[in-house]
Amino acid sequence: MKTFLDRLGKEWLFCDGATGTMLQAMGLASGELPEIWNLTHPDEVQSYMEAYLKAGSTIINTNTFGLNRIKFGKDTQRIAKKAVEIAKAARDAINPDAFVALDIGPTGKLLAPMGDLAFEEAVSIFGEVIQAGAQAGADLVLIETMNDSYESKAAVLAAKENCDLPVCITNTYDESGTLMTGATVESMVAMLEGLGVDALGVNCGVGPIQMKGVIQRLIDASSLPIIVNPNAGLPSQIHGRTVYDLKAEMFASTMAEIADMGVQVMGGCCGTTPEYIERMIHMVKQKPFQTNTKKNRSVISSGSQVVEIGPKPVIIGERINPTGKKRFKQALRDHDINYILGVGLKQEEDGAMVLDVNVGLPDIDEPSMMCEVMTNLQSITSLPLQIDTSDPIALEKALRLYNGKPMINSVNGKQENMDVIFPLVKKYGGVIVGLCLDEQGIPETAQDRYEVAQKIVNTAATYGIEKKDIVLDALAMTISSNTASAKITLDTIRMITEQLHCHSILGVSNISFGLPHREIINSHFLTMAINNGLSCAIINPGNESMMRAYRASCALLNMDPQCMDYISTYADVPDEKIETIHSAKKTKQNVEETLSSAVQHGLVEQAKILCEKEIQTKNGLDIIDQELIPALDIVGQGFEKKTIFLPQLLMSADAAKAAFEVIKQSMADTPQKIKGRIILATVKGDIHDIGKNIVKVMLENYGYQVIDLGKDVDPEVIVDTAIKENISLVGLSALMTTTVVSMEQTIQLLHEKKPDTKVMVGGAVMTQEYADAIGADYYGKDAMESVRYANSLFG
Repeated sequence: MKTFLDRLGKEWLFCDGATGTMLQAMGLASGELPEIWNLTHPDEVQSYMEAYLKAGSTIINTNTFGLNRIKFGKDTQRIAKKAVEIAKAARDAINPDAFVALDIGPTGKLLAPMGDLAFEEAVSIFGEVIQAGAQAGADLVLIETMNDSYESKAAVLAAKENCDLPVCITNTYDESGTLMTGATVESMVAMLEGLGVDALGVNCGVGPIQMKGVIQRLIDASSLPIIVNPNAGLPSQIHGRTVYDLKAEMFASTMAEIADMGVQVMGGCCGTTPEYIERMIHMVKQKPFQTNTKKNRSVISSGSQVVEIGPKPVIIGERINPTGKKRFKQALRDHDINYILGVGLKQEEDGAMVLDVNVGLPDIDEPSMMCEVMTNLQSITSLPLQIDTSDPIALEKALRLYNGKPMINSVNGKQENMDVIFPLVKKYGGVIVGLCLDEQGIPETAQDRYEVAQKIVNTAATYGIEKKDIVLDALAMTISSNTASAKITLDTIRMITEQLHCHSILGVSNISFGLPHREIINSHFLTMAINNGLSCAIINPGNESMMRAYRASCALLNMDPQCMDYISTYADVPDEKIETIHSAKKTKQNVEETLSSAVQHGLVEQAKILCEKEIQTKNGLDIIDQELIPALDIVGQGFEKKTIFLPQLLMSADAAKAAFEVIKQSMADTPQKIKGRIILATVKGDIHDIGKNIVKVMLENYGYQVIDLGKDVDPEVIVDTAIKENISLVGLSALMTTTVVSMEQTIQLLHEKKPDTKVMVGGAVMTQEYADAIGADYYGKDAMESVRYANSLFG
C-alpha cells in the first residue's frame, strides 16, 4: 500500500468537507463542543466520515479541530485517541486506501507579544494533541484555518517535534491574500517551506470563487503541493440555519476551474456536504493532473513581508551592532531597548530592506538579549531580520522564536562549524550566510575562497539545504593593509555568481578600515561589487554616499525599471542639497522625539517617558486630544488600508495605553471622562477571543469603558448585564459557524428584553449579509470599524 507521501503531489487527492455542518444536521446543539461527540456520539461521527469516503474523499479529518487542553483539560489526549480510532474505523469500512488526517485548528488565543499565550506554551498545547493522535495511528497532520503566521509556526514545530508524520497546513486568507495578523501568501510560503511542511494551501474564510487570486499566488510562490478547501460560498442565516450561496453544482464547476490552475489536493470546508465533495470529485477527476513546478527563488520573510534576493541588491542595515559603536554598547549594558528599536526604525526610514541584529558583548546574556531585541523589533517593523551571532545557543533560541524566515549570519567552511549550524538551518528554515574561510583561515586568493564556497554549498546539500538558501560572503578585507584585497573580493563575487550560480553578500565598509574619508572608498567599492554581481550589501542606509552609489548602480545596471527609484528619490532635491539629502528630505522627527511618533511606532516605554515629560507642562486632556487620538487615528487608517498590520496596531495601542496611564495618574483627583460603556463577549460555545480582545484594546484607547464578559458566554448573562448596567452597545464575536446560532439567540433576547441596546457583531465567519440576517445592528470587519461605530453612537 502506498503511503501518503508516495501519492502526494503525484495524483489527485481529495479531502472531506464540513464537520460542523454535518454534526449540526445530526443534532449538535448550539454552543455544544463538536469534539465531545467523539465520546458521546461515536456512531454519528463515524457515519458522516463514511459519507465523505463514499463520496470519494481520500483524506478524512478527525473530529479534533478545536481540541486542546484550554477547552478540554485532562480529557484532551483521550478525546484525540478516540477521534483517530473513529476515523480509522470509517476508513477501514469504506476505503482502506484512504488516509486519516489529524485535524489541528487554532487555539483561539493570540500569541505573545500581541496576546497572552506564550509561543512555547502554544507549541506544548498543539504537541499534546499531535502526540496522542500520532500514537493512535493517524496518517498525517493537517493544520488548518490558521489566521496567524506565528501560531502556524508553533503548530508546525509541534508536529515536527512530536511525531514523524507528514505535515500539511492550510491558512485562512482574506481576498487580498493576507492573514488576520498581516502575513501575505508569499511570506507564509517562505516560512512554511523553510520549516519543511509537505504541502500547504488555503481553507475557509470564503468560497472558491473568491479564493482564485490567493490560489494563483500560492501556485506562483510555492514548490510544494497546493491544498484548496473553500467554503460553499459566502454564509447567510435563514430560519435559524447557516446556509451558503453556492449550490453543489456551482461549487464543483468552480473547483474544476481551480483544478486547471494546477493544484494537487482539493476538498471543502464550511457548508460542503458529501454531495458537494462527490460532485467536485466527479468533475475534477476528468482533468489531467498537474504537478507543482519547482521555484528557485531565494526569499526571506518577516511575519508580513517578503524580500527576494536576486532581482536587485538587497540593502541590509548594519547599525544594530555594537562593533565600533560606544553608544550602542552602552544601550546593551543598560538594557535600553528603546534606543535599539529607534536605531532599527531609523534604518527602515533610510531605506534598509533587512535589519542585521547583532547584540554580542562579552558581559551580557546574548541568547536572552538576542531574543528580546528580535521580538521587540518584529513588533514594530515589518522588515525581515538577519540574525547575526556566533553563539549557537543564541542562534537556536532566536530561530525558534523568529516569526518568518530569517537571514542567518553565519556559517563558515570549518567542518565543525557546519555540523553545528546546518541542522539548525534545516529545522527552522532561513537563508544562511556562508563565510569563505575554513580551518586554514581566510584564503589569500579568489580561487581558494571560491573553493571554500563550493565546500559550504556541497556540505549544505548533504543536510538538505538548497543552494537558493545560501548567500556567500567573499569577505571584504581592508585595502589599507593589502591593496589587492578589493580585487580579490570582487573576483570572488564574480566567480560565485557566474560559476557557482549562488548569491553573495558583503559587509561593504570593512574594505576601508584605517583610511581617511572612508565613505569615498566604500561607495565606489559598493558600485564595483554590484557590477560584479553582489546580491546583498550590509551598509549604513543613513549614509547618503552609500545610498547614492546603490541607487545609481541599480539604475545603470537595469535593476531599477524606468529609473523610478532614482527619480522618486532625487527628482525634487535641489543641487545644493544633494550632499545632505537625508536631512533635507526628512520631514518626520526622530521616533524618539515626539509622543505621537512613539505611539505610531509602538514604542511603549518611550511613549511613557515622553508623556511623563509632557504632563509637566501640558493638560492631560490636551495631550489625549492633540497627540494620542490623532496618532491612533493614523495607525487605524493604515490598518484599514493594509499598510499597517495587526502586530503594529496592537503595539501602537499598547504605547497609547502606557501614555494614558500616565495621564490618568496625573488626573487622579479629576473626574475621568468616559465616552461610553460597552459590553464585549464571545458567544456561547466559542472560546476564541482573539477578535474580541483586539476590539477591547482599541475601544479602551479611544476612551470607552469596556465590560468584558469573556468567552463562551450564555445569552442570558449578556442580556442581564446589559439591563443591570444600562448598556446601550453590545459587541458579540464568533469564530465558528456552529456558534452563530448562539449569537442570533443573544441578539433576539436583547431585542426582546432591552430593545434600546444596539448590537455590533464580528468574527471570521461573519459577513454583512450574515449580520443582517441574524438581526445585528452593525457588522464590523475589523477593530477600527468597531471604534468608528461606537463613535457614531456616542458622539
